[in-house]
Amino acid sequence: MPAKAYSLEDGNLSNKPIITSQTKTYNDIDLSFKKKTTGDVFKKTDAAAVKQSIKNILLTNRLEKPFNPIFGGDLGRFLFSLDTEFDEDDVRDRIITAVSKFEPRASVRRVNVEIAPDFNSVLVDVVFQILATEEQDTLTVSLTRLR
Repeated sequence: MPAKAYSLEDGNLSNKPIITSQTKTYNDIDLSFKKKTTGDVFKKTDAAAVKQSIKNILLTNRLEKPFNPIFGGDLGRFLFSLDTEFDEDDVRDRIITAVSKFEPRASVRRVNVEIAPDFNSVLVDVVFQILATEEQDTLTVSLTRLR
């Protein structure tokens, strides 16, 4: 019969309590779908997985995801508007709202937006912190209208 392990509250002071900690790891499939030599696809972990998720959120427009029409950053709408209809603050607010709503693993620390109306492009730098590890990372996204 196995020996019973009692806690300090049970009066058995000779046994030390077991202290454990659990670390969170974030895993995701690499969306390039490149194969390893074993035939399996590569995966992204921790900061890279969160970074890929934020990029997908920002590049997804509303109504593009089936059964979830409000998902996405909807940043493409800024490319098809006149440059007088929005400014950097509108883009920044949209990014902060989208990431806080759809990515619970990260918190946005800073967003830099550069609008180039002559080239129909928006360059965005998002500095975010991963909540589980408190690690900061930067994502750069360039949105360009092709025509």
